[in-house]
Amino acid sequence: MNKTLAIATLAAALSLATAVRAEDMVFTSWGGTTQDAQKTYWADGFTEASKVNVVQDGPTDYGKIKAMVEAGNVTWDVVDVEGDYAVQAGKAGLLEKLDFSVIDKSKLDPRFVTDYSVGSFYYSFVIGCNKDAVAACPKTWADLFDTAKFPGKRSFYKWSAPGVIEAALLADGVAADMLYPLDLDRAFKKLDTIKADIIWWDGGAASQQLLASAEAPFGSFWNGRLTALAATGVNVETSWEQNITAADALVVPKGTKNLKAAMQFIAHATSDAAQASFATETGYAPINLDASALMDPKLRETLPDMQAASQVNADMTYWAENRDAIGERWYAWQAK
Repeated sequence: MNKTLAIATLAAALSLATAVRAEDMVFTSWGGTTQDAQKTYWADGFTEASKVNVVQDGPTDYGKIKAMVEAGNVTWDVVDVEGDYAVQAGKAGLLEKLDFSVIDKSKLDPRFVTDYSVGSFYYSFVIGCNKDAVAACPKTWADLFDTAKFPGKRSFYKWSAPGVIEAALLADGVAADMLYPLDLDRAFKKLDTIKADIIWWDGGAASQQLLASAEAPFGSFWNGRLTALAATGVNVETSWEQNITAADALVVPKGTKNLKAAMQFIAHATSDAAQASFATETGYAPINLDASALMDPKLRETLPDMQAASQVNADMTYWAENRDAIGERWYAWQAK
């Protein structure tokens, strides 16, 4: 082996050792452009300030979190999860309690704070439409469920999570403040009326492709995906009428070996500047209450936190308590 190659090999080995050294921490999220932004505005900034290296992993896997905790071999330190899962996992003993002497929860949206989690960012399910592909765009959930007035395919989120069932009930005339407990019989009856016209999306990129190609010229989408799609030149119309809010959350699996760094990372990720930068990049709303003052006012008009007058807040506690039962019925219905 020549000297140059030997040095390169040694450097690579040292680099790998550095990537997994005990004092480093691991941040796990869902991948794609969202995790890219989390790395840029949260992880890299945290490393610069703390000198703690943040290793990226993913995608988030709830079964893996449970297995790690039960085996006593936790290798993920901070994980981005869905809000209802965060509540459920906290109650199940899978998460560390957060240290609010390190994380300043007084600056965070209280809707997304529990003993075991804080909001990562929040988003809304909104009605999106490719204006170039249809004569008229649906404005309300009732419109989206009206196949006579708005014929064609419509897209919805595939997985059992807050959003679709609420939309079906709102479309059927249930008042926003009377949604919970969810009337599943009524919701599935309403969903039956459009089932043959639904194309399911299982991730943000898939939802954008369906809309841009007009395979499904309208449907229910994460608001940030519509903002990003419009920026590419697609003629997107977004209706915020009764937008349904939900949030991702940051949690720490029980038994992490890097508890101190994990708390410090969450404190940084939820700080005003980090949240403002992430929101600007992604189109999702910040959960830090001071972040908006650091953002372009024109951009903020496209974010969920500026649509409070028409917002419907998904009940994360209800979903946490009923997640498994709803999921069982949801997937059985899809398979019929």
